[in-house]
Amino acid sequence: MFRRAAICTLDRVQGTTVAVLSGGRSSEREISLASGRAVLGALKERAGESDRRGPARVLSVEIEPGGAWNVEGERCEPGAAIGSLPADAIYFLGLHGGEGENGAVQGLLETCSRRYTGSGVGASALCMDKRATRLLAAHEGIRVAPALLVDRAAWRSRPEELLAETRALSTEGWAVKPNGGGSSVATSIVDEAADLEKAFGLALAAEDRALVERRIRGIEATCAVLGNAGGELRALTPVEILPHAGRFFDWQQKYSAGGAQENCPPTTLSGDDCARLRELAVRIHRAAGCDGYSRADFIVPASGEEPVFLEINTLPGLTNRSLLPKAAQADGLSFRDLCLEILRLALERGGPA
Repeated sequence: MFRRAAICTLDRVQGTTVAVLSGGRSSEREISLASGRAVLGALKERAGESDRRGPARVLSVEIEPGGAWNVEGERCEPGAAIGSLPADAIYFLGLHGGEGENGAVQGLLETCSRRYTGSGVGASALCMDKRATRLLAAHEGIRVAPALLVDRAAWRSRPEELLAETRALSTEGWAVKPNGGGSSVATSIVDEAADLEKAFGLALAAEDRALVERRIRGIEATCAVLGNAGGELRALTPVEILPHAGRFFDWQQKYSAGGAQENCPPTTLSGDDCARLRELAVRIHRAAGCDGYSRADFIVPASGEEPVFLEINTLPGLTNRSLLPKAAQADGLSFRDLCLEILRLALERGGPA
């Protein structure tokens, strides 16, 4: 039913101008550039004369590290860049982390009355804040691990007290991460209390707030959702993530050719586990007010207990190693069709243009 309904409005993508935004100033810049290249290639692709579903024009817009926007090789300030493109263009956000995912770029585009893919300002800002999203999940009855938020000023003034509070969280280890980061940048899995100080130093060097959670041992899994807030939502097949022995799903395991094993459909998780992950991913997508697409991460405990929510990504990666395209492929959606579906959902949501 979902796909049949989608076809009814897919022809609206035809004839549009799409500006693919990538780059940015976050620590995930290189991944964003890779996502942008993949989306550009998919939207420019033509399967033959019978495939007329794509946009009429696809442009590359790279946000440079200094903040300037580069439109098809022409460098200019953001306002001038937006003004140079058609007012009815759709901005396909291939951005990850920082101002590209926390609502800042979304706010700029809304101020300029431009349409864009993915979630709006409020949902984007909420989901980039791991602690805030955890509170929302807990309110919705979704299990989260015990945690502590530590800011840089407090760490400098009373580190021993905070280390004592952290040690009290767990006897099984800890996960220490920047509260607003992504791609596991500056994240540590800590087994020994003696290593906590180093982990806090790494996380707080990246951002001014660090989140430390009790380590939950089990299988990491992720589940993507397609759909707009208030509309029909479709959870894709979950992906089971199996890092190499002694590793966690860090940057290297995520993006290198020899990284973690990613099974979709899962080979270790049960059918009941997968059904539960789909249900929880839809619940957090809806509760957070996400639009377009999202990807929620969980740990399924080895003990067989309820999955533990980790975070939700409003602009998950779209590279050849990314998990959303893998899940879409397992559900019969090619990468090109996934990109068209994301555009369709942006058009369905409507907007200033």
